[in-house]
Amino acid sequence: MKCFIFQYGEKKGEPKGFQPISGRSDSSKYVEADVRGSGPELNSQEVSDNCSNESLRRSPPSLSQRPSNLRVFTVSELKSVTKNFSRSVMIGEGGFGCVYQASIKSLEDPSQKIEVAIKQLSKRGMQGHREWVTEVNVLGIVEHLNLVKLVGYCAEDDERGIQRLLIYEYMPNRSVEHHLSHRSVTPLSWDRRLKIAQDAARGLTYLHEEMDFQIIFRDFKSSNILLDEQWNAKLSDFGLARLGPSDGLTHVSTTVVGTLGYAAPEYLQTGRLTSKNDVWSYGVFLFELITGRRPLDRNRPRGEQKLLEWIKPYSADAKKFELILDPRLDKKQVVKSAQRLAAIANWCLVKNPKSRPKMSEILEMVNGLVESSSGASPQLPLKSLAKLEASQDTEIKNKKRTMDQKPGESNWFVRIWRPKLLRSA
Repeated sequence: MKCFIFQYGEKKGEPKGFQPISGRSDSSKYVEADVRGSGPELNSQEVSDNCSNESLRRSPPSLSQRPSNLRVFTVSELKSVTKNFSRSVMIGEGGFGCVYQASIKSLEDPSQKIEVAIKQLSKRGMQGHREWVTEVNVLGIVEHLNLVKLVGYCAEDDERGIQRLLIYEYMPNRSVEHHLSHRSVTPLSWDRRLKIAQDAARGLTYLHEEMDFQIIFRDFKSSNILLDEQWNAKLSDFGLARLGPSDGLTHVSTTVVGTLGYAAPEYLQTGRLTSKNDVWSYGVFLFELITGRRPLDRNRPRGEQKLLEWIKPYSADAKKFELILDPRLDKKQVVKSAQRLAAIANWCLVKNPKSRPKMSEILEMVNGLVESSSGASPQLPLKSLAKLEASQDTEIKNKKRTMDQKPGESNWFVRIWRPKLLRSA
């Protein structure tokens, strides 16, 4: 899957040079080559050119100015626990460098050890100091059960030169992308996929709505969702994250970065970033869970390479819907639940970003679906249902479709399942 960067003219405060990253499992990623000193402050000064100086003065302080509880490690400490960064303990490698598994002493109880993943920024890599600083700034001040915990960092010079490392909690069950791959020997059950959708929605809701500032992930995708020992899903890799727009502003203007297949069309076209870009990406991810396919797969036949284009004739027809279900799933057992999840995904993928739901509304619907699938009666907010109906009425107009309802089945899905044609990113 290709990653991308586009530049829409010269924006104030934007670097002019860009270089690609190579070697990542999710293919090349492009980021700003000019890191400008100590890297990004992740503030909302990257706003549209027509914003006033008064608006800029009201911007929240940069994340780097907020207190954090991160541990600071030395290179010698990390060399010790990784056997001098031995390949025998290396668990991953990408454009940023290498990742090692290790054990470190717990601060709370020095007699206990905790498992960590140590990411070492390669001096030859192109991801760069800027994303490293952004990662520290974001994960140093946010904390949530569905965000990967950053334990600490290392910023030091030694005989090998500048050393930049990040120390995370260890996630033993790898990424969601890995388990959705047909190469995986442990395909995800449907119940587990629903739980992952729920966990990811909780993480995005926290970032968008539950703090005194908003963070836009900007690179939400299945490879950035990791699974812990209990298979809880957690968002990871915040190197491209940005603060949301300040009060009175509608968007943040940035250079377009991210991963092809996940970015919202309006962001690709204009570079104007809002939280609805993450909502679109979440909708794409839901169809990944349903189909077991990647958003962009050049190894498939021409008509099946782009996920959102391939599913159009099937997701809009209840009788054909089973044809897009992941073949590793028991279709008869999960088809109704999968159709309901597709209805939520369709709302996320409405072309007009203003008609897309907020992540908190999505979370409420996914919660209801999880409860329904576990045998409980789903509780969906009427407000969310009304908004969903209105947005889909606008999208499909005369293409409404009704579905038969079985005795005892809740009617919330019948009300929201009004398929529409999806538009590819």
